[in-house]
Amino acid sequence: MVKKSELSLKDVVDISRGKKLGYIEDVEIDLDKGKIKAFVVPAHPSKVMRFFTKKSDLVINWEDIKKIGEDVILVNLNNDGQV
Repeated sequence: MVKKSELSLKDVVDISRGKKLGYIEDVEIDLDKGKIKAFVVPAHPSKVMRFFTKKSDLVINWEDIKKIGEDVILVNLNNDGQV
């Protein structure tokens, strides 16, 4: 089992572009099924800058997560211009 606090310490990396996306700030859960739906990575790592920017947070669907390792979470995002 992995705690949310442990997930927020792992780098999130998009393997299709080799780009670090940031850290997990929140988790979306389907309460009816008891399953994780998505991870949320903030658009800007600084809380102060998030206040002033209109860029939306990145939502990574569970299906896009390829591997959760000790130090990193590997994801494969479509090139749909989200990041």
